[in-house]
Amino acid sequence: MSYLRFEKALMTNLQESLTRELLRTNRSGAYSCSTIVDCNTRKYHGLLVVPVPELDNENHVLLSSLDCTVIQHGAEFNLGIHKYQGNVYSPNGHKYIRELDIEKVPSTIYRVGGVVLKKEVVFQHYENRILLRYTLLDAHSQTTLRFRPFLAFRSVRQFTHENSTASRDYEEVENGIKTCMYAGYPTLYMQFSKKNQFIFSPYWYRGIEYPKEQERGYASNEDLYVPGYFDMNMRKGESVVFAASTKKSATSSLKKLFDKEVEDRHPRNNFLNCLITAAHQFHNRRGEERYILAGYPWFKCRARDTFIAAPGLTLSIEEVEYFEKVMKTGIHALKQFYTGNESTEPIYEIDKPDVPLWCLWAIQQYEDKVGKEKCAKMYGAFLKETMKFIESNKHPYMTVEDNGLLFVDGGKEKAMTWMNSTANGHPVVPRTGYIVEFNALWYNALRFCAEMSPSDSKDAQHYEALAEKVKESFVKTFWNQYGYLFDYVDAGEDEQDWSVRPNMIFAAALEYSPLDQSQKKSIIDICTRELLTPKGLRSLSPKSSGYNPMYVGPQAQRDYAYHQGTAWPWLGGFYLEACLKLFGRSRLSFVERQMIGYEDEMFQGCVGTIPELFDGNPPFTGRGAMSFAMNVAEILRTMELLEKMNYNTEGTK
Repeated sequence: MSYLRFEKALMTNLQESLTRELLRTNRSGAYSCSTIVDCNTRKYHGLLVVPVPELDNENHVLLSSLDCTVIQHGAEFNLGIHKYQGNVYSPNGHKYIRELDIEKVPSTIYRVGGVVLKKEVVFQHYENRILLRYTLLDAHSQTTLRFRPFLAFRSVRQFTHENSTASRDYEEVENGIKTCMYAGYPTLYMQFSKKNQFIFSPYWYRGIEYPKEQERGYASNEDLYVPGYFDMNMRKGESVVFAASTKKSATSSLKKLFDKEVEDRHPRNNFLNCLITAAHQFHNRRGEERYILAGYPWFKCRARDTFIAAPGLTLSIEEVEYFEKVMKTGIHALKQFYTGNESTEPIYEIDKPDVPLWCLWAIQQYEDKVGKEKCAKMYGAFLKETMKFIESNKHPYMTVEDNGLLFVDGGKEKAMTWMNSTANGHPVVPRTGYIVEFNALWYNALRFCAEMSPSDSKDAQHYEALAEKVKESFVKTFWNQYGYLFDYVDAGEDEQDWSVRPNMIFAAALEYSPLDQSQKKSIIDICTRELLTPKGLRSLSPKSSGYNPMYVGPQAQRDYAYHQGTAWPWLGGFYLEACLKLFGRSRLSFVERQMIGYEDEMFQGCVGTIPELFDGNPPFTGRGAMSFAMNVAEILRTMELLEKMNYNTEGTK
């Protein structure tokens, strides 16, 4: 039995099946996503969703869905499903589903009387082409398949409605048609591997509704345009492949193309392999450049997320070459920022003060994987350049103070850290001044750069001396009498944030820490008591003022909850790393139990991946973006740390 498999009882129960989603990507920014029964519940859902750079920087839904109808003896059985206003679902094709199996690609089995039909879906790598293969496994009489495409041609952030501007024009191409509803959009090609008959029968399906948008307080309904339908007769055992693409397909090779794409897929036959597949979904390519998308369905490439996620998504699964390609792009963007030039890379938030620090941390993980010599050759000059940039106080928002610590100015007016939600134009969590994780990363960077410099060099001596100053100032500034660290200290140490937040965990988890062992243990203990959940660390302790753990409701309500008690798996990764470093093998079983909480998510939410965040209170429901790079990365990195801890230097358990 496959690892990811859903039986009829779950598939036909919409309360269960509509909460589960499937994501497929092409590693170039396009994706295909819906629920496991193919009923779209978000405006971001669609069978073919692609970037259209000629229009804007958003993704656009070209083909919303494809309904398949089985016809026997003149009777029609539509396997599709849509939600309409008034809580109406029509047609009810989900009732014909017998099982969904997801190993290399999703495979759904339908039974209609004596007809058994299998549908498989794969997104071609590096092309805007989605492929669906239908196989008639069994049929006792002549069977016709009818395919009805629902077109949107809109941004993922908007809706479409019946209008007279939309073009109804189409042109027949080999085994299909091509069409384009609006000027500026790419042409959509819909073709089959087999000859068929297209019947032009234009119709607007009105009032299709997306319940996920209702939950989030947004507009939630639209109209979709169907230009007509494709009919073809099928024999028992016969397969046909459908391709929707922004380029014309060679229909004679569609079956071979489908087989090739399936062969290239990583099997999702266990927890680790699901995460590896999820890691690959964040890949993004533009020409020869490589990026990491922060998450799906709405995140772009963000600088901080890139450097935090890169080690886990690449080094932890032995993909060193991809790490180097991602870092080449990210470092290029940083160098442009250092020199005051506008970035030519599509990487957002490069100006955040902690981005260079996280970049140095990522390089440190690379050094641990490949060794000092190769790392120095690859990144030695950049390490020195970055340290010089920081120490010269050239960053517009951050300075090195006389006490050696980093001070961030303007955090009350503009979000400077990863806790970046805003309300009424101001940060919900206004972190400014001496910020705890910035300075933990700074101390770690100084010690790492000293290690990477020749031992008797002036650079090494300078970094070590400054690190000693930072160590002393860090403890004096952040450590309080209750045994944990202030989240930030501002206004000459007169304003201290006593909130118990997870950002202090980095001081215990990083390779080089300004804290002693007893201080690290105290931090881990309070994180365990007040912040730890089965889904990571809470962003705020329930004992602290403003605790708001439920990420639900309209946008404003969610903004106030975003970093006020929600749980984040990527923070949990650093917490578990701190535990393993401080307590060693005695915490192995504890860490393995924490992994179980994440493995449960393979069968919930977006199947096979990890969402952006979780409610901070039971039942710890997944929320936000359906798939989040930093979370997947840190779970993979934790699993690598576990593997290392489980084996001694001789390679025996």
